[in-house]
Amino acid sequence: MGDDDSIMSRLFNTKALLGIVVGAGASYGIYKLVASGKSDANNVKKSKNDNGTSESGPERDASSGGRVFLQPGTLLAKVSELNLLHHSESRAANIPSREILSQSPGNLQPHHIEMLLSLLETNSNPSDRMQILVTLGNAAAFSVNQDIIRELGGLHKIASLLSDPVPDTRVHCLNALNNLSMNVRNQEQLKVYVPQVLELIEMSPVNSDLQLASLRLLTNMSVTNNHQHLMKNSITLFLSLLVVSNEEMQIQVLKVLVNLSANPDMMEDIVQAQAPASLVLLFDGCTNAPVLLRLLTFVANLRTWTPSAQVADALRRGKDSLYCVLLAPPSQLHHRLPLLLSHPDDQVRTQAAHLLA
Repeated sequence: MGDDDSIMSRLFNTKALLGIVVGAGASYGIYKLVASGKSDANNVKKSKNDNGTSESGPERDASSGGRVFLQPGTLLAKVSELNLLHHSESRAANIPSREILSQSPGNLQPHHIEMLLSLLETNSNPSDRMQILVTLGNAAAFSVNQDIIRELGGLHKIASLLSDPVPDTRVHCLNALNNLSMNVRNQEQLKVYVPQVLELIEMSPVNSDLQLASLRLLTNMSVTNNHQHLMKNSITLFLSLLVVSNEEMQIQVLKVLVNLSANPDMMEDIVQAQAPASLVLLFDGCTNAPVLLRLLTFVANLRTWTPSAQVADALRRGKDSLYCVLLAPPSQLHHRLPLLLSHPDDQVRTQAAHLLA
C-alpha cells in the first residue's frame, strides 16, 4: 500500500508541474505587456514638472516568454523522476489536456519554483535551461512570484547565466531578469549585474537579441533614480547605438536615455558625454515617428537643466560633446526643428513647437 501511495503522489506532482509549465506558455497573453520597439508614439507618457513643461514619465518593459512544448523524456520528466505519459496513456492517468492548458503561471507554488531553480543550477543541457528560464520568466510576471524567487535566492541563480556560452540562454536569462526587475526590492540585488549587462551591449552584434534584451532590462533599472548612476559612463555607448541601430533598438535606447535625462543629478554626465555629430540627422521627417518623438522628449528634458557659467564654458570647449551637438547655439538642431512643425504626427508637431517656444 505504501508503494501505491508513493506512485500516486509522484503522479500527482507530475500532473501539477505539467499544468504549471505548459500553462506558462499557453497563457502568457494574460500578462504580456506592450513590447518595446513595437510601441507607437502614444506610448510616451507625459508628466508636468515644476515649470509646467512636458517631460517623459519613466518607461518600463516586460518580457514575454516563449511557448513550452512537452515531450516524453524532457525537462518535466526529470523534475518528477517519472517518464511523461504519451497521448494514448493520458486518459488512463486522468490528465486531460484541456485542464493542463487552463493552468496559469500565477498558480506556481514555492516548492515548484524551488525545484526549477535547483534544476537551473544542476542541468547543463541548453534546451532544458532555456525552458526553465522561460517558465521562471513567465511566472515572474506575477508580483507574488517575484518575491518568492528573490526569497529563494533565485535572482543570483538566474543572473549567473548572464555568462552562459550559449547566446540564446543569455537572452532568456535577460528576459527573466527583466520581468523580475519590475520589483523594486529585486532591483537592489540586480544592480550588481548592471556593469555586466552594459558589457553585453557593448560586445554583442548591433541589433542582436542580446542587445535588445539587455536594454530592456536597463529600461526597468532606470525607472527610478536609485541605480541610474551605474550607467553614467555608458552614455556615449547609448548615443552611438542611436545612429547605427534599427528602429526597434533606437526606441529601446531612447527609453533608457529619457529615463536618465529626467534625473537632474544625471544631467551633467549626459551633456558632457561624447556624441556622434550625425546624431542631429535623426531629427528629420523621415525618422520613424515613435523614435522622433522620444528624441524630442530627450532634448526637452535636457533643456530643463541650466549649467553654471563655469560648466557651460567647459561644455562649449568640448566640441564633440552632446551639449555641442544638440544644445549649443551653433547646433544644426535649431535649423531642423522648424521643419518638424509640418510633420504628419500631431505629437511630434506639438513637441517641436514646445522646443521652439
